[in-house]
Amino acid sequence: MAKHNELGELGEQLAVNFLIKNGYQIKERNWRFQKAEVDIIAQKENILAIIEVKTRSTDYFGDPQDFIKQKKINLLLKAIDEYVISKDLDVEVRFDVIGIIKTENKTKIEHLEDAFFHF
Repeated sequence: MAKHNELGELGEQLAVNFLIKNGYQIKERNWRFQKAEVDIIAQKENILAIIEVKTRSTDYFGDPQDFIKQKKINLLLKAIDEYVISKDLDVEVRFDVIGIIKTENKTKIEHLEDAFFHF
């Protein structure tokens, strides 16, 4: 497996651990619909958090969350619309980003709630 894939998988597991520690229930991981893949779907109380995880080994080129493009956002919106309808859920939906910078010596995790409104 390529190093960047290993880092991505490690980042997603770190994000899951972080969410559980902060009271979220993990509903899905790597949920797919058409061309979209949702990294994590989690719930806390009546909020369904759709979480895109971005992991980098350095912040030299910017924060990990800065690398989410509008096309990805559009795919996530379509996918989650299908998810909520197919599961017949009555919840508030929120789109979050968890940015992780994982170096040999340190791990920095930043959870941005309602992140798509910050772009």
